[in-house]
Amino acid sequence: MANLLLLLLLRQDRRRGAPAIFTAIVLLAVAVVLTPAASEQSNEGVDAPSAPEKTVREVLRSHGLPIGLVPHGVKEFRIDGEGRFQLQLERPCNARFENEVHYDANITGTISYGEMAALSGITAQELFLWFPVKGIRVDIPSSGLIYFDVGVIFKQFSLSLFETPPDCKADQPSGADLHEGIEIALAIEKVSLPPI
Repeated sequence: MANLLLLLLLRQDRRRGAPAIFTAIVLLAVAVVLTPAASEQSNEGVDAPSAPEKTVREVLRSHGLPIGLVPHGVKEFRIDGEGRFQLQLERPCNARFENEVHYDANITGTISYGEMAALSGITAQELFLWFPVKGIRVDIPSSGLIYFDVGVIFKQFSLSLFETPPDCKADQPSGADLHEGIEIALAIEKVSLPPI
């Protein structure tokens, strides 16, 4: 488009017999105006998410879930027609919300509107122990709350914590703490409480 504009200006200048200095000034002005636009376009992709990250964010949004549930660094994302998904991160990592959350390199689960269930690959720290996150749900978006099912209880968080994808630092929960948390969660699941 810029080339077409320059060509038109040059033709008009020749017809009118305008001095070459006028043409040079106009060309310089056009170059100054177009250069910032071109550099902005070339810089757009620098911090832009990868194609799998864009896809997982679109899927989360379309299911009424915040995009910050999944950290930066998505390497691969697949979802089938029934909502079963598989997500691969560049590496296992931890992110901090109100509590520390650990993401394995491979995360699987099912997604439906307002909910991720049958999760595998996400653990959350509570009282120095790591518990597997089995599900995440948003009941009423206007409530501003999101719930994490950690097997023992549903942890309630503010939705605002998950508005943007977190940066994840390479780290792993302690094996002993993770094992203890899983054992506690399994023991509590086995206990059947009488109905109230």
